[in-house]
Amino acid sequence: MATKEMKQIMANYYHELDSASKSSDKKVAWCSSVGPTEILRSLGFYVYFPENHSAMLGSSRIATDLIPYANAVGYSPDICSYLTSDIGAYLKRVTPLSMAYESIKSIPKPDVLIFNTNQCRDVQDWFRWYADEFNVPLLGVYTHRGVNEVTDAHVLSIAQQMEDLIIPLEKISGNMFDINELKKVLSLSRACSNSWKKVLETASTIPSPLTFFDGTIQMGPAVVLRGTQKAVDYYNSLLNELEERIKKHEGAIENESFRLYWDGMPIWGRLRSHSELFASQNTCVVASTYCNSWIFTGFDVDDPFNSMARAYTELFIVRADEAKEKYLKKMIDFFKIDGMIFHDSKTCPHNTNSRYGMPQRLEEELDVPSLVVNGDFNDLRCLSDEQFKTNIEAFIEQLEGNK
Repeated sequence: MATKEMKQIMANYYHELDSASKSSDKKVAWCSSVGPTEILRSLGFYVYFPENHSAMLGSSRIATDLIPYANAVGYSPDICSYLTSDIGAYLKRVTPLSMAYESIKSIPKPDVLIFNTNQCRDVQDWFRWYADEFNVPLLGVYTHRGVNEVTDAHVLSIAQQMEDLIIPLEKISGNMFDINELKKVLSLSRACSNSWKKVLETASTIPSPLTFFDGTIQMGPAVVLRGTQKAVDYYNSLLNELEERIKKHEGAIENESFRLYWDGMPIWGRLRSHSELFASQNTCVVASTYCNSWIFTGFDVDDPFNSMARAYTELFIVRADEAKEKYLKKMIDFFKIDGMIFHDSKTCPHNTNSRYGMPQRLEEELDVPSLVVNGDFNDLRCLSDEQFKTNIEAFIEQLEGNK
């Protein structure tokens, strides 16, 4: 039921964007997925998220063929495959939007691009290419990285950068900034985050009513419709559905025997096959760092800019290993985890946490086995399907032996 509703919500979102990009009196802003979308919505922008488009390229399994076209114009095959597949798609005039929605022929033309480097530097380079291509303004927020404890100094510097966006965005949008409108949007973003968090936390139940793979699909509204009533209503509906499943003891995986935590990016082109592989092993991947990246429960309407700055800087990806490990320990306990999968994503070092000994440290301290799998979120040339399958099956055998 909820999934069918979500497909319609996402279709409406993309059709509205397409219409806005063709209108002379509406403005479209491109925004990085954990950028300050609340400011943009409060000024009346229609907001498009290129990362969501790139995930669609990956899911439709066309990303790998498009990456070389970006390599040909100077982008290394070793950098973010979201960037290279998306630019490659633009150069080839290909978009999964036209595959999903026949009337949409292209991505929406931007009037401004806004990025936040809290994820990585690649979004800055990615958006700069499009700003040059479309000859439109590029604005950014530069976030601290490798942060252990988020301090007032961190918050103040980011909050000031966010406030500095207001004047240029007023000029582009043609609308005057209204603090009350920002508070309204921020309140809806927080409500969305609260409900999305509760949705993900239902997986702490045994058996879990949803998997990590379900979460990567269900997170769509939390990414592209954060700050709207539609997203809030959707997650309240989904939560009710999941709570009904819990009452009936209906698990996402039949005969759930093992519960795993996935750290890092999903492998978009293999979501279904990986979901089926784990299910065949009676194993539920119940939670992930990735799906939790769109939880901003720290938003405070009484202190909009500082609370946005703090929430967007407290993200897992921004933090130092010490802070990340504290977080993962809590997640392992809360979700009753039997083992961890660390995805070493070839072109995404910022969302890869297996390269500096973290799996070994956690395993030694918590006695929770871990497995590192090699791949990439969009570039399937970096993945060996046979090796992935063999490694997962061997890991489950190890868990069985431990049990």
